Amino acid sequence: MYKINCLNPIANVGLDRLTDSYEMTDKFEEADAVLVRSAAMHEMAFGKNLKAVARAGAGVNNIPLDRCAAEGIVVFNTPGANANGVKEAVITGLLLAARDYVGGIDWVKSAKDDENIAKATEKQKKKFAGTEIQGKKIGVIGLGAIGVLVANTCDKLGMEVYGYDPFISLQAAWNLSRNVKHISNVDDIYSTCDYITIHVPLMDSTKKMIGADDISKMKDNAVVLNFARDLLVDEEAMALALKDGKIRKYVSDFPNPLTANLENAIVIPHLGASTEESEDNCAVMACDELMDYLENGNIKNSVNYPACDMGKCMAAGRIAVCHKNIPNMIAQLTSACAKDNINISDLINKSRGEWAYTMMDLEATATEKLVSDIEKIGGVVKVRIIK
Repeated sequence: MYKINCLNPIANVGLDRLTDSYEMTDKFEEADAVLVRSAAMHEMAFGKNLKAVARAGAGVNNIPLDRCAAEGIVVFNTPGANANGVKEAVITGLLLAARDYVGGIDWVKSAKDDENIAKATEKQKKKFAGTEIQGKKIGVIGLGAIGVLVANTCDKLGMEVYGYDPFISLQAAWNLSRNVKHISNVDDIYSTCDYITIHVPLMDSTKKMIGADDISKMKDNAVVLNFARDLLVDEEAMALALKDGKIRKYVSDFPNPLTANLENAIVIPHLGASTEESEDNCAVMACDELMDYLENGNIKNSVNYPACDMGKCMAAGRIAVCHKNIPNMIAQLTSACAKDNINISDLINKSRGEWAYTMMDLEATATEKLVSDIEKIGGVVKVRIIK
């Protein structure tokens, strides 16, 4: 029986997939696995039973990935599960920036008691007129699950689409419309595009990747949309660009004391993935990932350990090992099996940076003695009997 703890509300459509082998618990310290959305986990102490954390969403800034890896806790996310919801939010932001719907709606509210509002509308509406997006150029920085959907939708809306992603995956490339112009230098997007939207993960290397120098290269009156992470944009530099009129609009899904007070900024209360469908999709994917890992040892969509899949175990036994990516590890693992007179029928080893993961299918049931022997090997951080 596996114990599952939810740090945030998780859609029932995902939780309902858990079988009788799972039990929900309110006690984080006794959980085998945790489901989380936005709860901050950096200061939390992990129980000895904790094997996995699944984030029902894409971003994992609220999870201490390095510490989890060092304790043999595999962290999953759900890339693409909320992509359509975010895509629709980006298109909404694009239209709000092109035409001043927000200002117009606010004016209507302010004039709601005017019995001549219909007549006044004809005089006032020119204040809120804007431009059409058809025929305009948009640059999409980051062509992952969301970026590809945004690029393809903008293409269908008649925009001229430029895409930039030096690390584009084969799958993303196949899904991308052939009309999207692939750009090898992001500066070309800055100097060419009327609209720029960013869709990259937040890492040390991408923090404030759109800064003052980048903004200075943009076309005058460009519009910047940020539905990925607030820290991807140097918002102090953006504030100056808005004040000077260099940037026409900054559309952000991340309110903070600075953005909430910016003139010519459209700030949305983090609604990008806040749809019933996105929450359901994330819950389903997160629960499926946890179940496959706990029951079969397979890793898919982990952010701190390598992908590794041996399918459903058909052998007499299976053992899984989280360990450092160091030389001679495989030899030591197989030697431990030989020492206990257990034959290995299949083995897979994958690495990711300083961490690695090994699964071995055995011709006999894995024993606690084998687990103990493997745990003594230097560099091993967690050993699990799958079967």
